Amino acid sequence: MIELLRSTRAYRDMGGDISHTVLVAFSDEKYLRPLLKECAKAFFGAADGSREADLIGKETYSDCIILPGEGAKLTAELCGRILDESALLPVESDKKLFVLDNFHTAPALVQNKLLKLLEEPPDRVYFLLGAANEHAVLPTVRSRAQKELVPPFAEEEIEAALSRMYPKSDGRAAAAACGGSLSVAESLLSEGEEIFVRAETFLSGENIEAFCRTLTEKKDAALFFSSVKLVLRDIMYLGQGLEKYAARRSEGTRRLVTLYPVGAAAKGISLVGQAEQDIVFNANFAQCALNLALQLKKERDKWQKLSS
Repeated sequence: MIELLRSTRAYRDMGGDISHTVLVAFSDEKYLRPLLKECAKAFFGAADGSREADLIGKETYSDCIILPGEGAKLTAELCGRILDESALLPVESDKKLFVLDNFHTAPALVQNKLLKLLEEPPDRVYFLLGAANEHAVLPTVRSRAQKELVPPFAEEEIEAALSRMYPKSDGRAAAAACGGSLSVAESLLSEGEEIFVRAETFLSGENIEAFCRTLTEKKDAALFFSSVKLVLRDIMYLGQGLEKYAARRSEGTRRLVTLYPVGAAAKGISLVGQAEQDIVFNANFAQCALNLALQLKKERDKWQKLSS
């Protein structure tokens, strides 16, 4: 995991000349704080195994203040502490770094309270802001920060990370389906083959209304739709005779090749993407899946007529 985080430009840039305020936009919220701590190590030039690196990892290095606590939000009270401590000289280093995690969850009032400090911090004081959703950060804050956008990781990078973290597991399908998110890949890996079998069942269109009624937990929607997209992608590869590129070559997916012409599978991936957006905007999971199933059937019928 550390190797993957250190492959980002954000990590590399923090070891050089940076603005007094840096905003790291990284959508994988589970690994946002670990990335920020790696960036802090790069900022201080803390080598692996050094006292400084160890203390930053434990969030106890005197010149690296990491706020708020794990899973918490920045508050007006914490803003007061930041304002007070920013006026104090560094203790061990020649500079001080405030790492503000989950900045996208900070209320507008809190962000505004820090605005002047972020724009004109005291000498030798720096700010590293982490946001899983950069658009939740006020434009006035974004305009004053050096932005480091961390794009989704490549499939090969995720697969390599999974092989290091879980050497006894085959992470190829999880890496292919995760959309470049390590935490999503881990969740898919933990679900195992079952989640892809469910995706195959869904794509078969059999007893679809009953199947969709089982989709009750909205938190499971992202993984479900990710697995559906992967099965559709593998259908495309298998349908074109490109078997070596398929992440999975199960009998269930092979059977679906006859049901989904390549054009229908390609359009299906786009339709799943729209369903994912609908979920983001609070659509009902079961209804969203049912609508998707109906759209997929329409595409199947259309492409089957074209190919007959």
